[in-house]
Amino acid sequence: MTRAAAERAGPAPSRFVDDYLGYLLGQANHALFKDFEAVVREAGLSGIEWRVLATLSGQAPMPVGQLAHEVLSQQPTVTRLVQRLAAQDWVSLSDDPADQRRTLVRITETGQRKVTPLMALARQHEAAVLGTLDASDVQRLKEQLRRLAQPG
Repeated sequence: MTRAAAERAGPAPSRFVDDYLGYLLGQANHALFKDFEAVVREAGLSGIEWRVLATLSGQAPMPVGQLAHEVLSQQPTVTRLVQRLAAQDWVSLSDDPADQRRTLVRITETGQRKVTPLMALARQHEAAVLGTLDASDVQRLKEQLRRLAQPG
């Protein structure tokens, strides 16, 4: 690193967590979601209900196991959750024609109406939080995070 680049980067972190990717990602996630969580709660949803509905939005029906993986939760937790969401007509459940042991989850029109305005607000909130970054930096960051999150 050149001296000018080092000066722009600022002083070297003094604590382990200040330079540990897992911690930094957690901090970034918290910074992005902490204020938006109030919006989600005001809409009558918990954080995991929001993640489930947003994940299902615009998607083909998906197995509960895949949904659990995508919303970063345990399958039994998501199974109970989607049963509650189905009782509210926010999602529908059906047997997987390819494997009767699996349950497929699909967002309903009611669920879509619930989550669509929140997704628009989430994009606005994201833009505000990331407002100090150039658009190209945001795009590069998202691309690199997608690569990092890929299994294997």
